[in-house]
Amino acid sequence: MKRSPFANRGPWQVFAIPLALGVISTIGLLSALLGDDVWDALSWLTLGVPCLVIAWYWFAAGRLKRTRGKDTA
Repeated sequence: MKRSPFANRGPWQVFAIPLALGVISTIGLLSALLGDDVWDALSWLTLGVPCLVIAWYWFAAGRLKRTRGKDTA
C-alpha cells in the first residue's frame, strides 16, 4: 500500500498555516474594535486574507476535480 506524501509531516508543518490565519484573524478583529480610519482599513485587510485563502483553495479544488474527471472519462 502506498504511503501518503503527507505522512511524515510534523505538527508545525500541519498547523502552521491555520495558526497564521488564526493570528491574522485575531489581529483583524481586535483592530476593528480599537478605533476608526486606519484601524478599520487594517481590519478589512487582515480579515480579507482568510477569505482570499478560502476562495483560492475552493477554486483550486474545483479545477483539480474537473481535471481528474476528464482523465477517468
